[in-house]
Amino acid sequence: MTVVAVLADPPRPGLALPDLVETTPLSADDAADLYAAGLKDTFRAVERSGGDLLVNYRPDDLLPDEHVTDTASEAELRALAGDALADVTETRFERQVGSSVSARAGNTATHLLREEGVDSVAVARGTAPLLTRTVIDSAAMKLRGNQTVLGPSTRGRTYYAGFTAPVDYEAAFEGPELETLVDRANDAGHRVEFLPMHVGLETGADLRDLLPVLWSRIEAERVVPEHTATFAHERGLRVRDGAVVLDG
Repeated sequence: MTVVAVLADPPRPGLALPDLVETTPLSADDAADLYAAGLKDTFRAVERSGGDLLVNYRPDDLLPDEHVTDTASEAELRALAGDALADVTETRFERQVGSSVSARAGNTATHLLREEGVDSVAVARGTAPLLTRTVIDSAAMKLRGNQTVLGPSTRGRTYYAGFTAPVDYEAAFEGPELETLVDRANDAGHRVEFLPMHVGLETGADLRDLLPVLWSRIEAERVVPEHTATFAHERGLRVRDGAVVLDG
């Protein structure tokens, strides 16, 4: 069974998906709501899969001062998970430790594999709405015969990084992280396998890639990430002439 650690920030305006505010018609409040929707969809997908959900939250002392509020980060994310999950009491919450994304992801993965002795661990960010239960279960199957399983995203990123043994995580989730993680896995003697490519949502370009896929699945009556799809529908988010627009 794979422990899926979702690296999560509290969905606060200005902190959540700031690049979307600069490159799309979405406001800071909209971007925070979209990020919250993606987290909910990810939490639910893990809950419905054969994996164990770990919400690996960034605590207040690791947040920029301007994004610290009277509500603790953990409390905000517990409430969000409670809205998304059938039984939030089955979910584990642990604070992130480290000064960068790479350090925090690496510390979590290494601790679970070495100190707790789990069979496999995966790192996800909650920004890939099409990380479904089926994808998570497929990754778990691949981890039975491979030590590293990666889900490629656009611009050389990853939306899923699974391991049965640690690699060198220093700066591994920076720059073209997909290539870096493969290099680190090779250095550790790992067999590497890949998942289908999915969009990781951070920028306006990512949203332009995601929306046609999302609306096509809605129109074809296929499975969609419920909370993200609801957000797109309520805001009237569409791609028109190569640009993200609000048709609502």
